[in-house]
Amino acid sequence: MIARFSRSIRTRLTLLAATGAALLSLVVNAFVLYALHSSAGDYMQTQVINTGLELVHLVKRGELPTVIDSELDGVQVVNASGQVVASTPNLAGLPRMSTMLPGEFSAHRTAEVCDLPYFPGRCEFLGVFRVYEQDGDWLVYAADRLVPWYVHPGVLVALAGVSALLVALAWFGTSRVVAGTLAPVEEIRDKLAEITSSDLGMRLPVSEKTDEIRSLAETANQTLDRLEAAVEQQRRFASDASHDLRSPITAMRAQVEEAMLHPDDADWAEIGKALLASLDRLQAIVTDLLTLAKLDAGAPMAREPLDLADLVSAETRQRSKKLIPTLQPGVRVTGDRLQLARLLTNLLDNAERHAESTIIVTVRRIDGHAILEVLDDGGGIAPEQREVVFQRFTRLDASRNRDAGGTGLGLSIARDIARAHHGTLTLEDSDSGARFVLRLPVRDD
Repeated sequence: MIARFSRSIRTRLTLLAATGAALLSLVVNAFVLYALHSSAGDYMQTQVINTGLELVHLVKRGELPTVIDSELDGVQVVNASGQVVASTPNLAGLPRMSTMLPGEFSAHRTAEVCDLPYFPGRCEFLGVFRVYEQDGDWLVYAADRLVPWYVHPGVLVALAGVSALLVALAWFGTSRVVAGTLAPVEEIRDKLAEITSSDLGMRLPVSEKTDEIRSLAETANQTLDRLEAAVEQQRRFASDASHDLRSPITAMRAQVEEAMLHPDDADWAEIGKALLASLDRLQAIVTDLLTLAKLDAGAPMAREPLDLADLVSAETRQRSKKLIPTLQPGVRVTGDRLQLARLLTNLLDNAERHAESTIIVTVRRIDGHAILEVLDDGGGIAPEQREVVFQRFTRLDASRNRDAGGTGLGLSIARDIARAHHGTLTLEDSDSGARFVLRLPVRDD
């Protein structure tokens, strides 16, 4: 995917640069042709006018030759009787080329004319000059071909060659620059291709330059860090889940196989109670796994206004340890009542397993947050293990010793529910025991 993207970017940028160079060349060539055409046209007209004026002076001095040497297409001198007395060799013996005359009060006249008798199929710049002589007015005609729009074929060839060279240079230069710029991307692609789900420890090379490629590599490495952590967590989750599911099943199988070996001596009532206990544990694990699956999938939940104090009062039941509620009324939140009740139950079940004698539940409002605290008077949890207890299937040694039937998913489910409600669940400092603090956005009615 990255390789195709890199090639596509390179091709597009190179094509864009070449197209831009071609368009720029087209515009520049148009201006160059316009400038050359104007200059060549002005030069040609000047040559026609200068040739005519020079012949006027020769006529006045009486030095006019019969054959006129000129680079123009054609020159003729017509006397007062209308006879051609001098011309360029190509017009020798021919009548005058045009009947165009200067204005009544003008000594000369110029015009662009087409299809002159001696120059068919093309247009000429024609100038006629009046010469005042004693026997009447003489006329000098001078004509030269109009400059074409391309000025000269050599000009077109030169401009086309320069344009082709510029486009080629733009294509080659852009391709090299883009290739050099995208080289780190190709390296990143190669590294990503080497990374597999079984080897997530590899990381992408980070450029020393501070640019977008460096940001891309750093972001990709951060993503790989999260992916590796998630895969590792998934592996631990699968391992712990299979172990916790296997334990009650193994226990039930062992009890049944032992009873079947000695059916007459087996106490089937006790075996039934043991099997029901294992089934209860198995059912609790499966229920917690389904709850986690729903939370991970982001399943939609009900959103309704709730009074946190009323929820705690309604969900608090008689427990084996003394429960002391301190509830501030009117602390309202928006959420799913069943999920928040499950969160509270999990916190209370955890506190009941670890408390010596008392559990304190507090609801209050602080700085725009609804606060729910569950505090027990047990042995507490070491600071370095306060995040560990929220991991799935995590039960500390003390917890395993005091309650072998726990699933190790209760606190993880509670934190996921808190996050689903845009809140947080943390384990914070306390004078004694464990103090779980839930913070939710308060609802202002």
